[in-house]
Amino acid sequence: MAVALNNRTSIYQPEQAGLIFPELPRFNDVGQERRHRKERLVAACRAFAAQGYDYGFAGHLTVRDPEHPDLYWTNPMCVHFADVTMSTLILADHEGTVQEGKYAINRAGFVLHAAVHELNPKVMAMCHAHTLHGAAWCSLGRPLDPISQDACAFFENHVVIAESAGAVAVEEESGHEVALAFGDNRAALHQNHGLLTASHHSIDDAAWWFIALEQCCRAQLLAEATGSKLTLVSPERARYSREHVGSEFIGWLHFQPIYDRIARTQPDMFH
Repeated sequence: MAVALNNRTSIYQPEQAGLIFPELPRFNDVGQERRHRKERLVAACRAFAAQGYDYGFAGHLTVRDPEHPDLYWTNPMCVHFADVTMSTLILADHEGTVQEGKYAINRAGFVLHAAVHELNPKVMAMCHAHTLHGAAWCSLGRPLDPISQDACAFFENHVVIAESAGAVAVEEESGHEVALAFGDNRAALHQNHGLLTASHHSIDDAAWWFIALEQCCRAQLLAEATGSKLTLVSPERARYSREHVGSEFIGWLHFQPIYDRIARTQPDMFH
């Protein structure tokens, strides 16, 4: 039986019974669901560390609390992605007041993430980090072209945000500008700033598509550096690819081997 998520059917679900395949989680109570989201948030932080996305204290990932959707869990201020654990996560409201946890909140993270979460209640999770290739591509103020199957996952599903380009995102007005421009897109290229991704489904999904987006930025920069004319996937084929390899379920699925490896090799994440 195929898995349906947001009215899309995955071609990756095996039809043969008895085969090992990741299953979407089911929860008996809200506490169990909260722990699951926090575990995946910690793993996403550590995945970002493995990818080299750390840049001092910059970078923030958020996921809504399942019981209190006006609160979100996020990584703490001035703790390296590689050192984030269950006990260091903080819970904050849209005003930036820490409701649970002992660490301070990143003001820039609060402004951008709180605005997107508040203005779009469907957004469950969001990611932002200061990455090399993302920053380089965002400086051009152009959307990504469908030059590969990977890039097609973002076709007509990402936006270039020029509002407050290059500004330090610490003002509420700036955060709301970004949130309005972001809309329902999977990703945003904030000009002269960097990459942002959001998911209506899970932090797993948001984290994976951030990793994929950074790689797509790198691929296009390398392709354009050759000086050759790029061959683009047609709009029809790009949309077809996006529907079949770019869904929220596929994003969640891509993250599962990452989570499994981190949980197995870095058990301190659960402390």
